[in-house]
Amino acid sequence: GQSNMEGKAKLSLLEQQVKNPKTRDLFKHLQNDQGEWVKRDDVSIKFLDRHGPLTVGYGSPNCIGPELEFGNTVGDASEQPVLLIKAAWGGKSLFRDFRSPSAGMPGDDVLQRELEQAQKKSPDTTLDDVKARYGHYYRLMLEEVNNTLEQRDELFPNLAGKPYEISGLVWFQGWNDMISEEYTAAYAENMAHFIRDVRKDFKTPKLPVVIGVLGVGGTQEEKPSAKKDAFKEAQAAAAKLPEFQGNVAVVETDQYWDVEADAVFKKGWKENLAEWNTVGSDYPFHYLGSAKCYSRIGRGFGEAMLKLEAGQ
Repeated sequence: GQSNMEGKAKLSLLEQQVKNPKTRDLFKHLQNDQGEWVKRDDVSIKFLDRHGPLTVGYGSPNCIGPELEFGNTVGDASEQPVLLIKAAWGGKSLFRDFRSPSAGMPGDDVLQRELEQAQKKSPDTTLDDVKARYGHYYRLMLEEVNNTLEQRDELFPNLAGKPYEISGLVWFQGWNDMISEEYTAAYAENMAHFIRDVRKDFKTPKLPVVIGVLGVGGTQEEKPSAKKDAFKEAQAAAAKLPEFQGNVAVVETDQYWDVEADAVFKKGWKENLAEWNTVGSDYPFHYLGSAKCYSRIGRGFGEAMLKLEAGQ
């Protein structure tokens, strides 16, 4: 995914909320009796340049994302060790960056327009340069997963010599497609291609896939956005295809929106900084940097994944 899969809830916020009586029950399982962050011995994680037992801090630097409660949820339900391989880069689209092979290249008019735009900044840009951007992060994602699995004995001694199964994929992305009507119109088809190609490349024909639908703003927005609503429909559309019944699930993340953090942000986070620092740590497009929100999203992803796996 992109930035919200990276995760933007700052540890400084989580450290406050785990001590706050109002929020402690949500987070107390993350610490041991000595007040130290729990490091799970049955759930491991690799996120680009970081790896180790699952604990806090595997979001963006000094942050958490959905991975923490996703890992806790599936780890608690699994009798076998769990390995999370997280591949996420901010500001990336499915239309271009994560475009999978079966989607092919967009039309010549799209490529030519992009070439002209690129040449305004870098006159030496070629059409091949433009084409190379398409699917670049899809290929990086595959590389990240395959390299991690090849090096798992070295990276995770506790998993050395053990067989593995690629048992699920969570996709949490969308902002960079939502802001373009052209990208939104192609999203459902591109998502279907993505799922088929991932399954082919990982040799897992029925790989369970969970799609996190964009939820910025929650369910009760003051100013409804037709553009956002259209995009959310496009995100969920792939899961309705007959071939994906029972093996692709959709999680509506707007249900986990942090209304308390949202209220403080709207009345002026800079003017109410002390209060803001107890509820949020980023802008709305990053789910307000809310530890509550990212934790609930991760748990929702985990529960959806477990349900898919139970049905197979």
